[in-house]
Amino acid sequence: MANIITYIEESYQELIHKVTWPTWNELQSTSIVVLVASLMFALSIFVMDYIFGINVGNMWAGLMGFFYKMVGLIN
Repeated sequence: MANIITYIEESYQELIHKVTWPTWNELQSTSIVVLVASLMFALSIFVMDYIFGINVGNMWAGLMGFFYKMVGLIN
């Protein structure tokens, strides 16, 4: 039990005295970078899903849907 208490005390001391926390400006700029990267990633996933996806309705079936129709796997 003493090891756990020592670990918690040392962790707390390290967080207070040794960790360099970002400034507000650094936090905002890195948050914007993460937001832009996330939007770009989501957009690329959407485009790949639209191009290669299989939509059974009247929408575009994508390249894979076109291939499956040619092979006869879907109507």
